[in-house]
Parts: sequence; structure tokens; C-alpha cells
Amino acid sequence: MKRKITIGDITMKQAADKADYAFSFREKIELAKMLDKTGLSVIELAPITDGKTDSLLIKSLASAVKNSAVAVPLNISEADTVETTWNALKGAAHPRLQISVPVSTVQMEYFCHKKPAAIVEMIASLTKQSRALCPDVEFVAEDFGRSDISFLWQAIEAATQNGATTVTVCDAAGNLLPEEFFDLVKQVKEHLPADVRLGVRCSNEFYLADSCAIAAVRAGADEIKTAPFGNFTVSLERFVKILNVKADVCDACCDVRATELHRAVEQIKRLCQTNRSKPTSFSNIAPTERPDIQLTVRDSKETVLKAVQSLNFDLTDEDADNVYNEFLKAAATHETVGAKELDAIIATAAFQVPPTYKLENYVINSGNIISATCHILLKKGDDVLESVCIGDGPIDAAFQAIEKVIGKHYELDDFQIQAVTEGREAMGETVVRLRSEGKIYSGRGISTDIVGSSIAAYLNAVNKIAFEEA
Repeated sequence: MKRKITIGDITMKQAADKADYAFSFREKIELAKMLDKTGLSVIELAPITDGKTDSLLIKSLASAVKNSAVAVPLNISEADTVETTWNALKGAAHPRLQISVPVSTVQMEYFCHKKPAAIVEMIASLTKQSRALCPDVEFVAEDFGRSDISFLWQAIEAATQNGATTVTVCDAAGNLLPEEFFDLVKQVKEHLPADVRLGVRCSNEFYLADSCAIAAVRAGADEIKTAPFGNFTVSLERFVKILNVKADVCDACCDVRATELHRAVEQIKRLCQTNRSKPTSFSNIAPTERPDIQLTVRDSKETVLKAVQSLNFDLTDEDADNVYNEFLKAAATHETVGAKELDAIIATAAFQVPPTYKLENYVINSGNIISATCHILLKKGDDVLESVCIGDGPIDAAFQAIEKVIGKHYELDDFQIQAVTEGREAMGETVVRLRSEGKIYSGRGISTDIVGSSIAAYLNAVNKIAFEEA
């Protein structure tokens, strides 16, 4: 019977260090869902560095991923990293905590500012704490190719003796040939207890990552770290193809579904393309499935607020009462209230605040032979603030002009326009959802001019953020 190889994806972990791989909150959720459907074994995330936002992302991903394990490394520079990371991750169907530590002398001193003995002690302590909370704990030995072999054994023993279920060795330098990689991986495999799995991550510095990964499988590796896009590590699609074709030679196989994988990889490549137009307010919108909400006037307040929560809103008790009362009014005249209608209700009824920024005027220039521009004037107290921006269309130009005035960029989580009256002078309603510090703020605007309604909605949401941050 062939050995089962676990395949992990490190796209989102890598994205944390690469500006050209920046994903929005919603894109990360979509990316995780796509990978989960392929039969991939592990989806790896970056450690928590921004407590509130990163924790919310991990919680959201943990609930969205149904089949794959979700792996999150500890932030070893934080004292309470084990508890913080576990609190964010524990809702996952298959959680995994990672202890990622450099084991080469140069990286230990540069990144950790610790001597070897202190590193071993840290590995033992973090692994023991992690295993007390999580049944799946992975020790990741960074830059193992340049480590002192005797110290590498000490680090691995510190991890395995304190509960690590997987040990992963990473060739950060990428200067090992496949046969050299085979020999090192075989040594590590022979050194591990029989019940501990061995993982590898290969750098593609010499464009040999795929070859090294196959060599590692033949040397006894149980798990391979991959990515569907980019040249920094093992190619997910190529590795699966090689393993499927050479299953008999490698005496190994995997559960990744090739058809679903190809479809997902094409979608992920579009998200990762470095030649996408530069990020704008609109570039953060990812096509996601809305929750299937069908509420009626007979639904209880608890049911309505549960639907509100599924849209990622966090309401106060007062706002919850206001939203429910507005829902009852809308439901009395509509057969059902769906996600879009509920969004508009929340934007209207929840968290209404005195405006920090007021619109004075705006001028839009747009056409099929010129770039869209927006000149906008806002008033903040007695100060009149203005900016001019070029955008990908008049609404994008307007949103960028507002951001330039306020000096902050917020992730555009959703944007909707719909007619609320009929005829040539129809009123358009715009609902904008902005994300700040992981929290959703919804704004609403109505006008016969869709640009005007969009600006009003955007400012409505911005004013809610400004009021809360003041």
C-alpha cells in the first residue's frame, strides 16, 4: 500500500512578506475555500502580528475551511503567543499550531537574538504549551540546510519529546541539489520517532524545488509545502502531477483532486498576478458567495440578529434593537428580506453618528478617451479639505479622492447599487461596506446621480469609523 503524502499550501503565509501578493480579507477567505475544495491537506497562515485584525481573519478562515487543516505559526516574539493563537484558531475543524524557529547559527542570532541553548529551551517550552491545547503540533526547523547537525538533533528532540506530531525541515537558502536534499531528509527521517511525521519546504533558488520535493518523498518525507503560483517554492500543480504519474516509483500518493485543483489554480493565479492594476478602493472586492438569507416578518429577533452576524456586523444592543425594528417595517411590505435588503437596513439603522466629514462639492470628469478624475471638497469642522485623484472609473476616482483627504485607506468589503424608484429620474441607492481593524462599517446614500449616492454612502461609512476611532 502506497504512503499517503500530505500537501500543504503556504500562499497566504508567503503573502505576509510580499507586497505584490497582498490579498484583501475577503480574498483570503475565498482563497482558503478554493484550496479546501481540492482535497489539500493543510492551509497555512501567517502568525498574528496585528492582534485584532489577524485574530478575526484566522477565526473567519477556521469557520470557512471544512476539510483541510488550518495551520498558524506562533509569533515567537510575543510572550502569550500560544494562548492568543489558539484562541483564534480553536474553532477550526482541524487546527494545527506551528512552532517555526531558525536552527542555523546566522538566523538564530539575527532573528531570535538567542544562543543555541536558549533556542532549544524555547522550542521545548512552546511545544509543550501548544500540545496541551492542540492535538496537532508542528515544529518547523528553518534553514536546516545550514545548521550544525548536532544542534539540529537537539532541536528536533526538544520538539518531539514535548509533543510535536510533525517535524518540518526548511531549506531557506535553496542551494541543495536533489541528491544532497535526499541524503539530509533521509538522515532526519531515521532520527525521528516512528509516530512523528516529516515535512519539508524547499526554496526554489536554483529552480530545483520540485525535484528536491520528489527526492524528499523518496527519502521518506510525509508532507510537502507548496504554492499554486510563483517561483519561490514547490509548484502545487506540478508536484501533484509528478506524484500521480510516478506514484509507483515514489511508492506514494496524495488525495488532491486534479480536476478541482486545476480550476482552483487558475483562479488563484488571477488573484496573485503581479501585473494587476495597482490597488484601488475597488481592487479589494473579491467575488464571494453571499450568505443565503431569506427572512420573513415571522422570524424572531434572534434569527434576524444571527443573519446580521453572518454578514460580519458586530452591533451594540441599541443598534440591534434599531435594526430589528427597521427589519419589521421592511418585512411587513416584502415577502422576504434577503442579504442585500438586510445590508441596506443595517446601513440605515445602525450606528448613526454626527458626521466628521461633510461633502461640500465634487466634480467628475470621465469619458471613453480620458481617465476618470474626481475633484472633491470635504469639510471637517471649519477646515475645507480638497483633493484630486485619477481612478478606474468615476466612482473609483471619487473613493480615492476621499481617502486622500482623510489620509487613510479602508478595505472596500462590498459595494451595491440598486434603483429604489422607477423612470428616467429614478433614485439610486448605494450601500458601501468598509472594513477597519477587522470590523465592518456600512454606509448608505440615495441620489438620482449614482456617483453622488456612492460618495454619500462612502462618507457615511467613513464617518462611523472616524466617530469610533476618535
